[in-house]
Amino acid sequence: MLSRATLLAASQRPAALVLARSSGSAAAPGFERRKRPEFGGKVRLGFLPEEWFQFFYPKTGVTGPYVFGVGLFTYLASKEIYVMEHEYYGGLSLGIMCIFAVKKFGPSIAAYCDKEIDKIEDDWKESRESEVRFHSESIESEKKEQWRAEGQSLLMEAKKENVALQLEAAYRERLMSAYREVKKRLDYQVERQNIERRIAQKNMVDWIVGNVVKSITPDQEKQNLNKCIADLSALAARTKA
Repeated sequence: MLSRATLLAASQRPAALVLARSSGSAAAPGFERRKRPEFGGKVRLGFLPEEWFQFFYPKTGVTGPYVFGVGLFTYLASKEIYVMEHEYYGGLSLGIMCIFAVKKFGPSIAAYCDKEIDKIEDDWKESRESEVRFHSESIESEKKEQWRAEGQSLLMEAKKENVALQLEAAYRERLMSAYREVKKRLDYQVERQNIERRIAQKNMVDWIVGNVVKSITPDQEKQNLNKCIADLSALAARTKA
């Protein structure tokens, strides 16, 4: 049966879908859309809602709705408010044909319409989910880029510290180079003074020895030689004893 909910949904579908798309695209990821009911409300006689009958039951009982309907139709017909001319019978025939068409082809048409509506909903749902995924991936990419920017700042700090360490190493190397050069010059001066002192001492010793040798006469040399021989003889005799 082609229900009232299906016809109403089909007639209001374009505007509702546009609104749903605009609101769905701006909704949060956790937003849950209201689903269309699978079946419409209950009806009687093919077109009268069940709620109308339920309204009469507390006041008139079970037969109240039918009596009200028959009485209203009888009043309208007797007072010629509703004139039953040839158009009435044409409308009655058309209504019977419509009821037959609804009973015969309504379920298949409703199923086809529901299928098309579900397909449209699925397409738009997929589009909305793809947009949500795209924006979520964009947010994650932006967070990753921010993390990379923070890493770049840390890398820049590390590079600055590395440059400072290199400057400190170059400064200390130059200090050590200056220290070595100064030490070499001081060592040169010390070695030069030591050599001059040894040369002076050697020259002084040579001068003293030369003067002493020059001051010894041949007689003194002979006496010293004889004394040395005597000392050696006495030492030899003492050794033998």
